[in-house]
Amino acid sequence: MKFLVVSDIHGNTAVMDWIDAVAEEADVDCVLVLGDITDFGPNEVAEQILRSIKRNTYAIPGNCDPLDLSETISKVVMDMHGKTTTLNGFHVAGLGGGNPSIFKVPFELEEDTIYDMLKPISKEGMILMVHAPPYGINDMISSGLNVGSTGILKIVKEFRPILVLSGHIHEDYGIKDIDGTTFVNPGPAKDGMYALVEVDNGAVKAELFT
Repeated sequence: MKFLVVSDIHGNTAVMDWIDAVAEEADVDCVLVLGDITDFGPNEVAEQILRSIKRNTYAIPGNCDPLDLSETISKVVMDMHGKTTTLNGFHVAGLGGGNPSIFKVPFELEEDTIYDMLKPISKEGMILMVHAPPYGINDMISSGLNVGSTGILKIVKEFRPILVLSGHIHEDYGIKDIDGTTFVNPGPAKDGMYALVEVDNGAVKAELFT
């Protein structure tokens, strides 16, 4: 099972010129979109971008997306905010939005809310797709501070997913393998960045492209 993973499009419709080409060339099974599809709206931009993707697509909103973006997502692709699905036998859980910050953005959730929304839909060994990264992993901003979600980190420690996909922190893109979990931040798609991730019998292989 192979995914094309993109995040942080921020309304840059130029992604429509390359997402399908990459998906076809890599022969992925589906496209996973990790939020911040728009740059504070409008929802119509997200709908335009998502409609352009020909492969099966699963998406969540980000902290810079409108609060009601999930409704728009569900019209065109699979909305994964607070939801689950099964892909090739793997349980996938999703949650959009960001954790609390000093910025006035549309879609933030308290850490307790993040944990409470994720726990009922989580399973041991799952694939977790979130917008915000877990605290301390792919979450360092340019000042050197870690700004990830403690709620998501708690879920990771409790359920030990095989794969955690997150975006949000543009500058801390990368791949990390920690205690049996692979963490992937593909970097901002608005700048042409993405990841290809393959899961085969529980083994995860990920590669970043810029």
